[in-house]
Amino acid sequence: MRGPNLRKLNTNHLPRHPIITPASSTTQHFTNQIQRLPPPTYYTPPHTQSTQPSISKSLITDQTHTHSPVAMAKPVSIEVWNPNGKYRVVSTKPMPGTRWINLLVQQDCRVEICTEKKTILSVEDIIALIGNKCDGVIGQLTEDWGDTLFSALAKAGGKAFSNMAVGYNNVDVDAATKYGVAVGNTPGVLTETTAELAASLSLAASRRIVEADEFMRAGLYDGWLPHLFVGNLLKGQTVGVIGAGRIGSAYARMMIEGFKMNLIYYDLYQATRLEKFVTAYGQFLKASGEQPVTWKRASSMDEVLQVADVISLHPILDKTTYHLINKERLSKMKKEAILINCSRGPVVDEEALVEHLKHNPMFRVGLDVFEDEPYMKPGLADMKNAIVVPHIASASKWTREGMATLAALNIVGKIKGFPTWSNPNAVDPFLDENSSPPPACPSIVNAKALGLPVSKL
Repeated sequence: MRGPNLRKLNTNHLPRHPIITPASSTTQHFTNQIQRLPPPTYYTPPHTQSTQPSISKSLITDQTHTHSPVAMAKPVSIEVWNPNGKYRVVSTKPMPGTRWINLLVQQDCRVEICTEKKTILSVEDIIALIGNKCDGVIGQLTEDWGDTLFSALAKAGGKAFSNMAVGYNNVDVDAATKYGVAVGNTPGVLTETTAELAASLSLAASRRIVEADEFMRAGLYDGWLPHLFVGNLLKGQTVGVIGAGRIGSAYARMMIEGFKMNLIYYDLYQATRLEKFVTAYGQFLKASGEQPVTWKRASSMDEVLQVADVISLHPILDKTTYHLINKERLSKMKKEAILINCSRGPVVDEEALVEHLKHNPMFRVGLDVFEDEPYMKPGLADMKNAIVVPHIASASKWTREGMATLAALNIVGKIKGFPTWSNPNAVDPFLDENSSPPPACPSIVNAKALGLPVSKL
């Protein structure tokens, strides 16, 4: 199913809702302001049934949408906020929260949200959504943003695109730069949330929680047994971190302080702050009469694999980290080790992992990302010693709403000609609902290539 020809959408018959202006007091909560927004207008194509909630009083059908400029494109459902807005901004998916909508509307944007019940939009879908006039697009990491889409966006007058994600492996940044399109992302808001999921998978795998849950639900439990779902104790064991950046370090701190684990890590750069934290915590434990924790910076990744009881992967994805964990490296790990991946799917050779799980039943893995998302390699779903979750590392309410806010501010900032924020990881000023966000784009990854100014705030 493809997207509508939005350039032919005649909005003269749509209800005219007033533009919401910022509150007179700068301390007015944005969450309160958004409650004053009028309900959105929905476009529902003739051949589909609306799935929108009862709050929508008018479901608009425009027959001209049946003639799309894209060969196989079909009409899709969209939700429109502030139809009279000067700037047209498209979001390829509904996003959590409402503050991001309010921020765009306050800057005189017409916001169109694709509500089609389709998990991943095709390139043709998105081209149809862009149409003839589009100032900016908020997209998702499942979409293929390359030369074709950036060419279409530039032809429609668009100068801004933002992924609702910190990663942008789905984006051809060079192509965007060629067409003069700024590429935004949303770092600085996912660190603790992602680390929490990695820690959750570590605990679930070590204590075999998912296996035990399935056992109970199947009605198989008929009494306590000494060997029933015996797992691993984390206290006093060694946690290994490959990639000790913000997320890797946050995960390490959780495991060290939460379970009194020792640390071994590998990174091209020394994690000085993490080392100081472990040293200080070890001194605290010693002063309390407990065994102090220790840390070591490994000379190689293989050293981490050989020593650690729990290993969590936090590298970037590039040609040097593709299949970083392969058959050879899996063989170097302990037979009862636990491997966690909340970074990027292709970091792990999934076929090799399946074979390793088959031959090492006490080896366990927790995966949030996969090599060929949304698919798993054959056999992985059958492994009882694998915990698999659908890319939910950032799926806390605060984080996902924050990501939507940052993505929207990247778009509106570029539209308004704001400079880029000097530190894309220091995003708290943009997330404070008690004050107006700074006049800047939170994070533009190709800002230097485009020659964009940097905020002095």
